Amino acid sequence: MNNVSVQHPNTNPNIAYAIKIVHSICCLAGSPSYIDDIRAELGDRGIIRAIRDHDTPALFNWLIGELSFQGISDTVALGYIADHGNVRWGDIADALSRNPSCPKLGGYWRFYDCRYHKGSHTCSEPGHIEACPLPRHPLRNGRLNQMAYSLFLFMRDVADVDFVAWIDKQLGTVDPNAPDRLAACGEAIIGPLRNVYGVADKVLAMALSSLLLSAGKRRPLWREVGATFIAVDTLVHNFLHRTGIPARLCSDHPYGDTCYRPGGCADILALVAARIDAREFNPTFPATFPRFVQSAIWRYCAENGLDICNGNRIDDDARCGNAHCQLFRRCDQVALHA
Repeated sequence: MNNVSVQHPNTNPNIAYAIKIVHSICCLAGSPSYIDDIRAELGDRGIIRAIRDHDTPALFNWLIGELSFQGISDTVALGYIADHGNVRWGDIADALSRNPSCPKLGGYWRFYDCRYHKGSHTCSEPGHIEACPLPRHPLRNGRLNQMAYSLFLFMRDVADVDFVAWIDKQLGTVDPNAPDRLAACGEAIIGPLRNVYGVADKVLAMALSSLLLSAGKRRPLWREVGATFIAVDTLVHNFLHRTGIPARLCSDHPYGDTCYRPGGCADILALVAARIDAREFNPTFPATFPRFVQSAIWRYCAENGLDICNGNRIDDDARCGNAHCQLFRRCDQVALHA
């Protein structure tokens, strides 16, 4: 980690503090059924079957739904999808089968700089927009239309309409004896998908972690890699800030892309998770389980979780005064807007 001295916690009191705070959160909010819950949900939605059958259209339909939640509250996104529906694999496949004239729809590597804007009904190829199928899907904004086509073309042209086999192939490119094997495996999957238009690390990590953790015993490496993915949203970032952990580790930073840069929230959580044995909470868990640790923090903070450490409970212009929090006397209580 950038600017963080990675020592044994006994010799670095700031790391020891971070471990103690986060371990307490895992005890209070960590779900021992975390993986089982994911498998049950994705099983009900047909995703475990889709993995088994290499059903790329079904995986696209699920993944585009997950990616639609970025940049807005879940409630608003769900409401819009309920009213207008979402784009599906068959919709785009049918549209592209008619050979639209826009050159950007010729393939994944040609689909860049589309710049479709829903409000103004403009794009970078104005001579083709009236015949273009991309704007015809009633998504919430033009970025989502572009993301849907970019993801479809990735799965068709890069993954050769077999997203499961593509993941297996990407994982197979990593040296099994590499010192940071799991991190390299995660990057082998997420790295190429970052080039899909409009996707962010947070939603990618959330969706792919669930997908990989749901795969079961047939794909043990999927489970190992899925356990390492960390999704940093404002709740998680703000919790770390309020507890003073980034400040203690000389890694204070604003929320956003910096959370995933060296020394950011994701690095801090990985550092702490490596020193918390998740088997304490469920003996079937991987010993090092960053995703579980991050999810415990989220559940502790979220309004539909334990609803303790968030802006509804705390005046973020001042030090936390929430004496009902079980960590109140141990936490640094840093004002979020100090």
